Amino acid sequence: MKTLLKFIGIILLLVIVYAVIAMLAFSKDYHYEKSIVINAPKEKVWQYAGSLKGYNMWDPFSKEIKNIKITYSGEGDKIGDSYHWKGEGSEGEQSIIAISPNEKLTTQLHFIKPFEGNAKSNMIVAPEGNGTKVTWMIDNELNTMMKIMKPMMDSNMDKMFGQGLNDLKKLSEK
Repeated sequence: MKTLLKFIGIILLLVIVYAVIAMLAFSKDYHYEKSIVINAPKEKVWQYAGSLKGYNMWDPFSKEIKNIKITYSGEGDKIGDSYHWKGEGSEGEQSIIAISPNEKLTTQLHFIKPFEGNAKSNMIVAPEGNGTKVTWMIDNELNTMMKIMKPMMDSNMDKMFGQGLNDLKKLSEK
């Protein structure tokens, strides 16, 4: 029994040490990006990457939310256009804040549930060989507690961005 308690104590101590190191060492600025090359012209890829309605055809995050309802404001491809989502345990909105047609879409995300927060997302589309390279980026500021979660966030973002970009590729290459 003493050995088990010692083991639990050591694990607990390691978790606390990691949390303190993470809070002090990890930057509050969070950036993640992932790219894919799609065998389709830039203009075709832009139909899905350069508008909110197109984005929601391959968005991996929306697919994870049960009973999601999406409401659009505007056409989804101009500065100021936005959409609001609400589903089980998730709510937020995404608005276009800058756009360079067939090149770059910048959006502001406002998360309401399960936690309050903001992030900026960029979708960059550029020619690459006979295809199109799409780079999807997200930037936000982590609070102290979220710094502890950073390694798990990277893993989740890699999975979700990978899934989304692969779905965009399939859609664009049809």
